[in-house]
Amino acid sequence: MIHGRSPITDRRVRIAVVGCGRIATNHFNAIEKHRDRLQLVAVCDTDKAALQAATSKQNVPGFDSLGELLDHSNADLIALCTPSGLHPAQAIRIAQAGRHVMTEKPMATRWTDGLEMVRACDEAGVHLFVVKQNRRNATLQLLKRAIDNRRFGRIFMVTINVFWSRPQSYYDSAKWRGTWEFDGGALMNQASHYVDLVDWLIGPVESVQAYVGTLARNIQVEDTATVGVRWRSGALGSINVTMLTYPKNLEGSITILGEKGTVRIGGVAVNEIQHWDFEDKDPDDERIKSASYETTSVYGFGHPLYYDNVINVLSGEAEPETDGREGLRSLELLIASYLSARDGKRVALPLEF
Repeated sequence: MIHGRSPITDRRVRIAVVGCGRIATNHFNAIEKHRDRLQLVAVCDTDKAALQAATSKQNVPGFDSLGELLDHSNADLIALCTPSGLHPAQAIRIAQAGRHVMTEKPMATRWTDGLEMVRACDEAGVHLFVVKQNRRNATLQLLKRAIDNRRFGRIFMVTINVFWSRPQSYYDSAKWRGTWEFDGGALMNQASHYVDLVDWLIGPVESVQAYVGTLARNIQVEDTATVGVRWRSGALGSINVTMLTYPKNLEGSITILGEKGTVRIGGVAVNEIQHWDFEDKDPDDERIKSASYETTSVYGFGHPLYYDNVINVLSGEAEPETDGREGLRSLELLIASYLSARDGKRVALPLEF
């Protein structure tokens, strides 16, 4: 891919944030941590109260539409913290305006929309970044290194659990929550960072078989799901997700069982290494205690680390760690899972050739 914009080397990267709700706080905090290299120049929200709160707190101009922001701000990069179903049209519009795009997860709720986003950014010569901040967690970085160094030998089984709690009041807090068009369900939305681990850590998936259910919440989408996974390597596993855990978030975990190693990373958001046992010793074994960390948030602390890579890319010093194509890998797995659940059959990957 050829990106047409020149590297930004003589000033701070200018960024605008679109959508000033729940997740935007993590972006504002990350931008502040990188204020020597990153400058917030505008915010945007269709909700007047949210926009007013953001403009006064961040002390930058506010716009009530994306079009106004693009017309009247000089941002190099636009971060989308809007409902997931809005990401495709917004990303394409931003790309056509010649700006780089950063989108929260999931990048889209439809497979064809994700492909269109990548195509539009390619054609405009701009970068498309998809936020996958959990990859930067110290716990998962250690696990990734163990896998890359083949410490497990052959991996036999992988289990990913996301046992969280989202009361009805969470879905009722905004009309778009719990809808197919704008939000996606427990698998697509809340568990998307965990679905990302399936391919990033273990490798390409051969097929999935899924069940989804709306068991207790008054929403269009699922509040509970289970996905059986077969990897091309032959490994078997499952992704188990529910937003109905009583009385609060219980765990976000991954367990890997291999011929020469067993690891479980748990806690509320893969923040604790709870089991780490390998046949061969390695210096990383001494780092497992310091890698675990306390967190009160399921988001973890990865946003500033994610932003570091984005800034380095726009400065011409690095390659993107999670670009649009990387985002498509987990989106493909999600869409395959929904197709499987809908049609009651195993779905093979890739979805198209």
